[in-house]
Amino acid sequence: MADVIEIGLDHEPPRPASTELRTLFREEGVGARKQATRQGLWTAVAVYLLFSVTDVLLVPDVAALTIAARFAISVVALFFLEFQFRLNATADSIDCTAAAAIVVAYAGWLYPAMMTADTESISYYMVFGAIFMMSVNLFFSFQFRLSLFASITILLIFFAAVLSFPPAEASYRLAFGTFNLSCFVFTSYVNWKLNRERYKVFLNAVEARIQHKEASERGKALLRLSHTDSLTGLDNRRAVDQKLRDHWSDWQRRGTSFAAILIDVDFFKKYNDYYGHQEGDRCLVLVANALKDSIEPYNGCIGRYGGEEFIVLARLQASEQAAELAEAIRDNVERLALPHQQRRDGVSIVTVSVGAAFTRNQTSSKLERLIHEADRALYSAKASGRNCARLFDPSDPHTSDESENIAALLKIAVDQKLVSMVYQPIRNVASGEIDAVEALMRLRMLDGTSVPPSLFIPIAERTGAILDLGRWAIRTVCREILADESVPVVSVNVSPIQLKSPGFAASVAAILGETGIAGGRLALEITEGLEMEMHSDVRRCISDLKTLGVRIWLDDFGTGFAGLSWLRLIDFDTVKIDRSFLHDCDTQKGKSMLRDIIGLVRNRGHKILVEGVETEEQMALMRQFRIDQVQGFHVGRPTPAESLRLTKTVKVRPTRA
Repeated sequence: MADVIEIGLDHEPPRPASTELRTLFREEGVGARKQATRQGLWTAVAVYLLFSVTDVLLVPDVAALTIAARFAISVVALFFLEFQFRLNATADSIDCTAAAAIVVAYAGWLYPAMMTADTESISYYMVFGAIFMMSVNLFFSFQFRLSLFASITILLIFFAAVLSFPPAEASYRLAFGTFNLSCFVFTSYVNWKLNRERYKVFLNAVEARIQHKEASERGKALLRLSHTDSLTGLDNRRAVDQKLRDHWSDWQRRGTSFAAILIDVDFFKKYNDYYGHQEGDRCLVLVANALKDSIEPYNGCIGRYGGEEFIVLARLQASEQAAELAEAIRDNVERLALPHQQRRDGVSIVTVSVGAAFTRNQTSSKLERLIHEADRALYSAKASGRNCARLFDPSDPHTSDESENIAALLKIAVDQKLVSMVYQPIRNVASGEIDAVEALMRLRMLDGTSVPPSLFIPIAERTGAILDLGRWAIRTVCREILADESVPVVSVNVSPIQLKSPGFAASVAAILGETGIAGGRLALEITEGLEMEMHSDVRRCISDLKTLGVRIWLDDFGTGFAGLSWLRLIDFDTVKIDRSFLHDCDTQKGKSMLRDIIGLVRNRGHKILVEGVETEEQMALMRQFRIDQVQGFHVGRPTPAESLRLTKTVKVRPTRA
């Protein structure tokens, strides 16, 4: 399925051949050439007529003839020029008319002037004939062959006049002939150089256009790739996030309601582990096709939200339609009847759990809340035995109580010691040593049941409990890990709510001072996500934290829609590339995408950390790509502080190529 994505990065626009270039050069800017020649001839005519004054001063006895000739030639030349413009003649024909007008103007002035009785004046006056030669070579932008022909004609007219000039002595003829010949050679050479330069400028412009076209096509291809899931051909999370914002904007401005539907393949990890990655990929592709068939009547859009999770967006009129679509999705996948023998729930085929949320008027309505509601509906579907569809219902006591119970639990979590920290190693690829650890928060209920971070973190952010939890997390890692120098650096995830909160940087400084920890040993991870906006308060907070020496890491790079802007605005110490890009490396296009992202980050000078390394093959690929650091189950699972101290010296041995 990855082959359906037409990237075209290796395609280059064809370069024109030499003959084609010459044709293009002649046709380039035809309209501008015609206008330039038109303006030039009108100007030349004006100057030509003004020189009538010199006729009166130097050859007064024949001035009437020369002036009459000037006016007659000028009128005829301009008439033919404007007539050609009216007929939309070619640029070459208009150039020929202008060149012919100059030659005729020279001859039409010269021979009446030679009828004067003042032979001394005309002997010097004839030198002005060089101006006509300069005009065809320098004043106009004629092609070299046309300029050369006109110049030779003017030169021959001059020599014919000199030879027929009765009192002209040999020295006079030699001097003036040499002058005009030199003028011919000089102006023709300059015209030749100018034409060559014009052609070079044209070639540079053509090459620039080709390069711009190449860059544009590559940019479009990369954009398509960056918005497309390489396995299924669906939109990826980045593209879905953008469409989600567009749908939300339409809902806010025009009241165009829509549904957000999350789909999760039931027990997919068991399927993948038993049947293998290739069959797992095939399963996801078939499920994706079934989802596309389901939403076609609703004119919706679908994307892969990560792993085995998909999302559907559809503009609908009522919540009942959302429930109907969710059930249609579930039913279509069930009809595939893909065998799944590793399930332990009495079902032997691949199924999906579906959670849907529909836009509704409510207080403090936010896009994140709609997704959270769809996620809660999905959680309810899974809790109900999977292979079912649930529509979020705000009046449903089960789903509402769950959220409220967790919100209440978070208020007492620190005092009741219901939260704890585990630490996942981050290893140096070259040495295999632990460079740092990431602190991960865990929450358990009063009965000991674990609450997944994907459930309690959004609630903590929504209720504001994340502020107290965040301060507790930073203080805990300073005391548990950094105080005894068991590891060099500990990273802690921070929420957008924390960065926007006044005094957050000051609270971090107070904790560092209280525990005696240097700021450089603490790293704060920022995730590019839906809620994070790079406004002035956030940037100011990050600047204050960097002043303390605190390291700033960009987490899950590539999964949001702000990454490139952030790389430009903030000098991150480390950029963590999201695990989805590594897991897509089973395909050549997925591997190329990861290589492009690594190159982009490396060119910005940031240290690179890749998440989700789970196999030795993936570790070998990281060595091949010269990644700085890695994180994942293959190099270390999350563990409490006590266990970490016992294992921190264990290395991942490099394999031989």
